[in-house]
Amino acid sequence: MLSGRLKCRRSSAYSNVPYTETKAFCRRSRRPIVRRLIARRRYTIRVNTSDYGAVVYDLDGTLVRLAVNWNAAAADAVDAFDAAGVDVAGADLWSLFERAPEHGLADDLEGILADHERRGAERSIRLSHADRVADWEVPVGVCSLNASSACRVALDRHDLLDHVDTVVGRDSVATHKPDPEPLLTAIDRLGADPSTALFVGDTERDERTAARAGVAFEWVDEAPAP
Repeated sequence: MLSGRLKCRRSSAYSNVPYTETKAFCRRSRRPIVRRLIARRRYTIRVNTSDYGAVVYDLDGTLVRLAVNWNAAAADAVDAFDAAGVDVAGADLWSLFERAPEHGLADDLEGILADHERRGAERSIRLSHADRVADWEVPVGVCSLNASSACRVALDRHDLLDHVDTVVGRDSVATHKPDPEPLLTAIDRLGADPSTALFVGDTERDERTAARAGVAFEWVDEAPAP
């Protein structure tokens, strides 16, 4: 096992972050994990709670894993388009959601997705990073591509809602990640400045959102809590 320090971008500055090299391999790529972490910056930054003025989390894949039946959601979405006489053969769920406004189906699609997400939230699995939420001494928020109602259901199920000061979901603002508006809205509601905030997520979309908002970013491990 080898130890060292890795440079990580935080806004426009750099800070040294310790890393450990092991002989473990990524399940998907079979490449050594340390190579993947350095190349993609997929490492977790261990920070002191006093380092930031606010912390915002993504939800699905970061704090919890929603048990959403996306195939059923897509089928219901297709049915809504079919009922409106719109041919959407071959379109995926997110494409249907983005096309809905031009056909007057925005509210219908939002309702369909939110309903499936709330059901998934009721059966969601808590992930290990959720254990850190209560430890922060600064305001905490959630910024998610899921419906805000589904976020609250999941947070409440896992006793996290009392530790979260604001929730910005897909239906909270006019734009979606990786547009920076949802994240900046969450930070503003927390009374913080983007330059002092931290965004914690699990996808490249989350990372791009943070970069566009000028906010520090942290990757998380997806393993469920013991």
